Amino acid sequence: MTTELVLRYFHFISIFAIVGTLVAEHLLLKKEMTRLELDRIARIDGAYGIAALTLLGVGLTLWLGEFGKPAIFYTKNWIFHTKLTLFICIGLLSIYPTVFFLKNRKGNPEERITIPKSIFWLLRMELLLLFIIPILAGFMAKGIGLVIE
Repeated sequence: MTTELVLRYFHFISIFAIVGTLVAEHLLLKKEMTRLELDRIARIDGAYGIAALTLLGVGLTLWLGEFGKPAIFYTKNWIFHTKLTLFICIGLLSIYPTVFFLKNRKGNPEERITIPKSIFWLLRMELLLLFIIPILAGFMAKGIGLVIE
């Protein structure tokens, strides 16, 4: 029971960290930024990556481990698979911004870099998909989506 609570706590905190870092990236992003500012966003993006990996690891442990609900609760639930798919989509959408931030943070700290519009749109899409996941979690908590044959 204690292990399950600790895992669920880390799962929950990871979600908050992901939301916080994505919102921070979006709010700090400007059409033109110095390499110093891009380095700051790259560090925030690194925290986002750590939170996403933590969420994934803990989530897989809760799903496939011997903690809490049986694995079939998740495996046989189409809403869970939708949540997982959205999470994967968010991860895929984050690749280009991450690579852009990492590539452009090095060099003269005062040099200004133009940020492609696609970076703004990709972050917005990540946030949109991220805000769909909690309602799906609420449905799952009520047992909606569970298909027992």
